[in-house]
Amino acid sequence: MKFPSLLVTAGLLAMTPLAAHAKIERVVEKTFAVQPGGVLRIETQGGDVRVSTSADATVKVTARQRIRASNDADADEILKKLTLDIAQSPEGVSASAKYEKKMVGFHWGSWPPVQVDFTVTVPVNYHVELKTSGGDITVGNLNGKVYARTSGGDITLGKITGDIDGGTSGGNVRLEEGSAEVKLGTSGGDIRVGRAVGPTDLGTSGGNIDIKSVENTLHAATSGGDVSAGIAGPFKGDCKLATSGGRVRVTVDRAAAFDLDASTSGGDVDATGLTITIERGGSGRSRLAGKVNGGGSLLKLRSSGGDIIVQTR
Repeated sequence: MKFPSLLVTAGLLAMTPLAAHAKIERVVEKTFAVQPGGVLRIETQGGDVRVSTSADATVKVTARQRIRASNDADADEILKKLTLDIAQSPEGVSASAKYEKKMVGFHWGSWPPVQVDFTVTVPVNYHVELKTSGGDITVGNLNGKVYARTSGGDITLGKITGDIDGGTSGGNVRLEEGSAEVKLGTSGGDIRVGRAVGPTDLGTSGGNIDIKSVENTLHAATSGGDVSAGIAGPFKGDCKLATSGGRVRVTVDRAAAFDLDASTSGGDVDATGLTITIERGGSGRSRLAGKVNGGGSLLKLRSSGGDIIVQTR
């Protein structure tokens, strides 16, 4: 009869170190007068990065330190091993948070014991280069270039006029509108784009891809989900959509002229409503190739495991 109480006691002892470490927050803020067109560079370990814009010619950086410590004294000791730099240079503003490398041995909880979230306000005309090893990245509407990398979080972007290069190893990617060249990738999530005005390249290893409005060239590929796109107006160049494990659906304008090359090894091609001169295969088969409305740029569609649907509006 003593064993249950021994187990309970052991469980309580095992939980004590975790329960004793609450989250303590410290905030550091700096504001810089800047010129439009500069660059904001952020790098942090495990924290989130959020960038918004204002009409002011300033960059305001807020670094929120989230520390796993039992009291303020312990928090102070932990922060001694954190290097937090927020500074201005001729190019713009940079901010970084790096914790001393993990020592060999056993540690309670995750590492590092402090995470730093950056919330930054920049002028509308500004460029950003953002990196985090495990958090989310969010950028509002921006007249500038965006470079974003995270190892485990989501990337969410508003209306961006400059080139975009974004990637995550484990999250979802969202873009409201990209006016210039767009390159987005994820190893484990979905990619959703509202409007793609410039050349666009999208890739995911395990999710769906959805683009509401395509106005330029497009390359979209996934290894494990569906791909859907709406191509607005006449084709500006070749478009290729491919999946290894799902369905491909494309909507085109009724008057759009293009060459269609659609093939699937696990379903049918449905192109009902297209005015097409068939060169190979046919609608309702696994392959359909031909010229739509006289032909033009190439629309290449591939699936290894699902149907391909091309419809008009």
